[in-house]
Amino acid sequence: MNPVVLVSALSLLATVAAQSNDHYDMGWVNGYRQGFNFQCPHGEVIVAIRSYFSENEGSDRLWSFECQPTPENLGEPSDCWWDDINRAGLEWTSTCTRNGLVAGVQSKYFESVLDREWQFYCCYYKRSCPYSCMYVLTQYYGHVEEAVCQFCYLLC
Repeated sequence: MNPVVLVSALSLLATVAAQSNDHYDMGWVNGYRQGFNFQCPHGEVIVAIRSYFSENEGSDRLWSFECQPTPENLGEPSDCWWDDINRAGLEWTSTCTRNGLVAGVQSKYFESVLDREWQFYCCYYKRSCPYSCMYVLTQYYGHVEEAVCQFCYLLC
């Protein structure tokens, strides 16, 4: 076999193998079909969410969250609470009550409906700061079928 073809084939195989396992190194907070509870450190809020979908694993996702400190002019959170639960198997949207900012999330997987229930940990700051959200829809074929992300950032 031609050495150039062999090196090219091995390189391509290594690239494909790396791509198929890339999702294992993302700092996921859960395994498939497992519940989780994630909270940012005190004074930080969630600014990014990543997920990886697998139809073979109960149509579930792995989840990863990124936190950042709030701007100094917001001060410290004056109150934090777990907001209402969004039930599995139902469509929903969620916003923290009292204009709170999301500082954590917990979720439980239900095999019977192949879905999760969600509850968000919200924190209220006496000084307000407007925020904006950007929605990103990414579709892949193969391992990731669809990932919908919402990135919110503070405008202070």
